[in-house]
Amino acid sequence: MITRPRRPAALWAPAAWTGESNAQTWSHDVLLEVDGNGYWSSVTTGVTREQAQVRGAEIIAGPLLPGVINAHSHAFQRAFAGLAERRENEHDDFWSWRDRMYRVALSVSPDALRAIATQLYVELLRGGYTHVCEFHYLHHDAEGAEYEDPLLMAWTLADAAHAAGIGLTLLPVLYERAGFATPTLRHDQRRFATSADWVLDAQRRITESTGAGIGDRSPLNAGVAIHSLRAASEASIARLVGCAQGPIHIHVAEQMAEVEECQRVTGVRPVQWLLQNCRLDARWQLVHATHVTREEIEGVAGSGACAVICPTTEANLGDGLTDVAAWLDAGTALAIGSDSHVTRDWREELRLLEYGQRLQRRARNIAAAPSRGNSATAERLFARAVSGGATAAGEARWGLVAGARADAVVVDATEPALLGVPTSRTLDAMVFSSPSQSFADVMVAGRWAIRNAESVGGAGTKQSFAAAMHGLWND
Repeated sequence: MITRPRRPAALWAPAAWTGESNAQTWSHDVLLEVDGNGYWSSVTTGVTREQAQVRGAEIIAGPLLPGVINAHSHAFQRAFAGLAERRENEHDDFWSWRDRMYRVALSVSPDALRAIATQLYVELLRGGYTHVCEFHYLHHDAEGAEYEDPLLMAWTLADAAHAAGIGLTLLPVLYERAGFATPTLRHDQRRFATSADWVLDAQRRITESTGAGIGDRSPLNAGVAIHSLRAASEASIARLVGCAQGPIHIHVAEQMAEVEECQRVTGVRPVQWLLQNCRLDARWQLVHATHVTREEIEGVAGSGACAVICPTTEANLGDGLTDVAAWLDAGTALAIGSDSHVTRDWREELRLLEYGQRLQRRARNIAAAPSRGNSATAERLFARAVSGGATAAGEARWGLVAGARADAVVVDATEPALLGVPTSRTLDAMVFSSPSQSFADVMVAGRWAIRNAESVGGAGTKQSFAAAMHGLWND
């Protein structure tokens, strides 16, 4: 049994990144009060340290940031991170990587998944994420048969999140065919097979399991996912979308081969197809959306849907670069994810997101928008990642604002990258002066999940992870 620390009644920080949407900014002398369910009941600026102490607040030494939502994760792929970096043939790309990844997927047992996911979730907390959206398609046993409880692997992920202390949104995935013109799955995709009704029933059961309020368990939400347009029929997509509640995630336009096949079969590009056939709205989370046109970006922005960008995975797989400036300027909701978990820190994702654009355009500070009143590249990217992740996770509000879940990370202003840096430039230095140190204090739902660099619920995590890796990779 995991014993969680008591929630402090309030926190006080000398500076905190407060506000929502376009109003996020640094505030000073901030008192944040926590209610009994783990939400911010009030956020007040201009409160002196002495006044906060009188009110029983826990004093935070450094600046306070909201936790970031990791909007796209395949937890089991943490066991593959760093182990696909050899090329045995003349050509290596996403599709050859995928074949090797499937071999790992076919080997992961429930016990191994629990060990892998727990280690991953602790690492994500140390990287500043306090909630993760699990795009979950590893459902069945190694032979493709359902477990006695068809949701065994989903519950395993929920157990891992609880052990680590991170918030979780489970997204059972619709996955029924290998391609647009292939009506069934490949044999090495047998663990993934689902129907729209299977996914809807999974979402219902997960939602019912959460009960009312957070209580002593880590926050758990549920949405649904469609693996991709190539992996599901139009009828199944319509069935799922018509009945699902909450966020809807989909891989889309990640690879040019996918875009070209979609055009051959349907006559339009993948994002075009979604815009024409699915009545996109704020529930929709378009993961990757790498190969898109300006018209598609404008259409997504007008619909209220969100683009979920995963820079380190997209770089690792050679996917390509999306047009970040166009997404930002169109006002599209944006979120970030670590996907295959080759890195597990939001600062690295934002750094690569911007650097990719600089290399492509041979210019600097691409994400900044001085004509729109925001000349700070890191601040603009961070603000979008904070606000964009909320809907992806099924959270009504997010950030250091009243009514949002009490998630926060403490910035260590004494780390080398931040020495002497004024508060107003903190995010600049955190993103663009590397390497980044792990966050030593991370709060989820009003309780410390990482405190003084120690994981509150992660006892034995490293050993279990190492044993699981040895079982998968024993040469």
